[in-house]
Amino acid sequence: MFARYRKPSTTHKIQPVEVAPERSKQQSPTELQARAKAAAAVQRSVPARAAPTDRAEQRKQRLNSLKSDIHKRLLESLNLAALDRASEAELRTEIATIAAETLDEMDVVLTSDERKGLYQELYYEVMGLGPLEPLLQDETVNDILVNGPKQVFVERAGKLELSDVTFRDDRHLMRIIDKIVSAVGRRVDESNPYVDARLADGSRFNAMVRPIAVDGALVSIRKFKKEKLGIDDLVRFGAFSEEMALYLEAAVATRLNIIVSGGTGSGKTTTLNALSSFIGPSERVLTIEDTAELQLQQPHVGRMESRPANMEGKGAVTQRDCLRNALRMRPDRIIVGETRGEEVVDMLQAMNTGHDGSMTTIHANSARDGISRLENMVAMAGLEMPLKAVRSQIGSAVNLIVQVSRLHDGTRRMMSVTEITGMEGEVITMQEIFRFERVGLLEDGTVEGYFTATGLRSAFSERFKRLGYDLPAHIYNEVTPRR
Repeated sequence: MFARYRKPSTTHKIQPVEVAPERSKQQSPTELQARAKAAAAVQRSVPARAAPTDRAEQRKQRLNSLKSDIHKRLLESLNLAALDRASEAELRTEIATIAAETLDEMDVVLTSDERKGLYQELYYEVMGLGPLEPLLQDETVNDILVNGPKQVFVERAGKLELSDVTFRDDRHLMRIIDKIVSAVGRRVDESNPYVDARLADGSRFNAMVRPIAVDGALVSIRKFKKEKLGIDDLVRFGAFSEEMALYLEAAVATRLNIIVSGGTGSGKTTTLNALSSFIGPSERVLTIEDTAELQLQQPHVGRMESRPANMEGKGAVTQRDCLRNALRMRPDRIIVGETRGEEVVDMLQAMNTGHDGSMTTIHANSARDGISRLENMVAMAGLEMPLKAVRSQIGSAVNLIVQVSRLHDGTRRMMSVTEITGMEGEVITMQEIFRFERVGLLEDGTVEGYFTATGLRSAFSERFKRLGYDLPAHIYNEVTPRR
């Protein structure tokens, strides 16, 4: 039916089972009795095998073995060069046809549901990422974490759980990893045991293989969100309050320099995406990232992505290289996905030299820790600057630090909004405008708390008012918790 998707010679014959020839000499009754007694003695000496305690697990193993055999048959039969021109429906039908032929030749009986599942998994093996494909298509899964071939965790709603997805063995897992990294022109092996890459849908991929990964390859996938969450969505989800949203809208629109601070998986990129929605459509925005994740909604956006060195150790393009070049491209704002190294120097200079409204993220546990991180990164750049000069640079460049966190129950909250107000001696002065007050834990483990202002008026109130954002005074009123 779909012969154009098969190789010219794809005839496979199942080898007949060889039957041992009968002995030419007929055995005597005495010999038969002796053989029967010996067989009975052997049977008594061999302990009885325990009945299978988990038939479902055994059947799953047999199906995995069967899938492996049929997959090899598919690779031998399909004309891989012609698959690019095949539609999904045609390819699924051809795979199902070859698999059905193989099952008939092997005299294997499966239920209709098992056949349907087998055809689906074979399609994922040929055209997708094998066992990972259902997890990538599951919109409730945010992260996929593989610890060797037999242990795959997923994160749903901020909580980790063990999935029922497994790989056949290390070779199966390595084949999927090679398929991912080769698609973006990279490699991973013993000489280069770790790699960063990006999937076709934009998801962030990281892998580490043997000998560094002791118990099998380690894979982490941070899935790319297809839907763009705005400020209203985050307020509805309880990430922060309406008063905080009003304040942040004014802060972004009036071009304050903002740093989003938090830990891994706390929602820094999601918050940065939401804040960027307040940037005007007439502004030219340049984004710089290690892995492109930002989803800006403005019409005039230039996206840049750093590049690691090749196999010869050459050709690397760092975030700092991109940032330096971005300064020559007439940006109104520069957004760096994450600042983690010496590029912080160029980022601070950009914020201080006419690129107001720039934003970035850093890893830190609080606003004060965020300032310390910036100081440490400047020191890592190798600049011989007095600490007071570094702090003065930070104090004049950064206007606002937004601290986000993932709580014990898996929810993500904006824990504080802190303004940088200047310098007093050699200390950077700060004032917290909003915060999340934790009250306790409910019986189901949910964190109980509320958002409140601190009662301090913003140091940028006059700037907001002058640029058309006269915020109502009540948003700075401290909230009294209900008893």
